[in-house]
Amino acid sequence: MSSASSQITQRARDLRLQPLVLAWLAAFAALLVLIVAVAILGHSRDGEPVASLALTDFASRISPEHAAGIRSAAPARSLTTAQTTAASPGARAAPALPATASPVPAATAMLPRHISAPLYTGGVLIADPALIEETQQGPIPRIAQDGRMPMTAYAPAVAPSSAKKIAIVVTGLGLSAKVTTAALDALPPGITMAFAPYADDVQTWATEARRRGHEVLLEIPMEPYDFPDSDPGPHTLRAAAGEDSNVSRLTWSLSRFAGYAGVTNLLGERFLADSEALAPIMTYLTRRGLLFVDTSSSEHSVAPDVARQVGAAYLHSAVTIDAIESAMEIEARLSDIETRARSDGTAIGTGFAYPVTVSQLANWAQGLPERGFVLVPASAIVATAK
Repeated sequence: MSSASSQITQRARDLRLQPLVLAWLAAFAALLVLIVAVAILGHSRDGEPVASLALTDFASRISPEHAAGIRSAAPARSLTTAQTTAASPGARAAPALPATASPVPAATAMLPRHISAPLYTGGVLIADPALIEETQQGPIPRIAQDGRMPMTAYAPAVAPSSAKKIAIVVTGLGLSAKVTTAALDALPPGITMAFAPYADDVQTWATEARRRGHEVLLEIPMEPYDFPDSDPGPHTLRAAAGEDSNVSRLTWSLSRFAGYAGVTNLLGERFLADSEALAPIMTYLTRRGLLFVDTSSSEHSVAPDVARQVGAAYLHSAVTIDAIESAMEIEARLSDIETRARSDGTAIGTGFAYPVTVSQLANWAQGLPERGFVLVPASAIVATAK
C-alpha cells in the first residue's frame, strides 16, 4: 500500500512539473528564434547614423525626425578658393540619404582651423579671412578692415524690383538630414534658412543652402521662461550668467560654421526680456557686422529698444506662420504677411521646418510674383528699413 501511495505521489509531482518544463522549453525556443532573426536581419536601426543630443525643449517643438538626433549629410565635397581647393582635415564622408531625398553635394563638415584664402562653392562666398577672427574656439565673424560686413558679404544679391518685399525665415534646420534636404529641395532661393549650431556637419548644410541661393542665419540658444524644463541645449545664453560667460557661450555658437549673414534666437523669451543681459550681446553682434532677426512673440521682449540703443541691424518677425501646425492656419498667416507687405512695403515671417510648413511655403511662393510680391532675404528687409 505504501509503495502504491509513493508511486501516485511521484506521478502527481511529474504532472505538476510537466507544464513548467514545457513553458521553459517554449521560452528558450523563442529566445533562439529572436537571436537568429537579429543575426540575419539586423536591428531595425542598424546603419542609421544617430547621435544623441540633449535638447529637451527643442525636441518638444519638433518632429520625431528632428528629435531622433543629428543626421550626417551626403558625401563631402571640398570648398574652393579662387584658384585652389581647401578642405578641412576633419571632413568625412557620410552615409547616403534615402532614395526619396536628392543627394546634397556638400562642402566640408567643418571649416579649416585657419582660413588663409576666400572659400567659395558654386561661385558663392562661404568664408573670407578678411571677415574672420581666429579665436580659441574657432573662426568667428568680424567687420573687415575695409568696412565690409558679414551681413552684406554673405547676403545673396537682390535684383531691383518695385514689388512689395517679403522675407520668410525657416528655422530648425541642420539637425536632420531628411528634413533639411526636403526643405532645400522644396523651398525657393528667396527663403532665408536658419541653422542650429549643434550638428557636427552644420557647415555642410549651410554651405549647400548658400550654394542654392539662400541667405543663412545662425540660431543662438537663449534662455526661455521655463528653463530648464525647456532647454534649448548646451551653450544657452542665460539672463543671470554674466556678460563674460554669455559672450563665451555666444562665441562657441558663432564658431560652428561660416557664411551666415546674421543670427536669430533659438527660444529665448526670458533672455530677450532682460535688457542688462541682452545689451552686451546685441552690442557684440553689432560690432561684428551681423544682423539680428528676432522671432520671439513675447510681449515682454526688450530687443527692439536695445537694438535702437546700440544701433543694431535688427528685424522682428511679427508673424509666426505655424504656431498652429496645420495647412489652413499656415495659409491664413501667409495671407496676413501679404496684407502687412501691401501696407508697409515689406514684411517678415518665420516658421519651423515642419513638413506641412515647407509644403505650404513652396506652394504659396509660386504665385507671389502674380500677386505683386517678391521674396527677399532678411538682410534686404533691414537694408530697406534704413
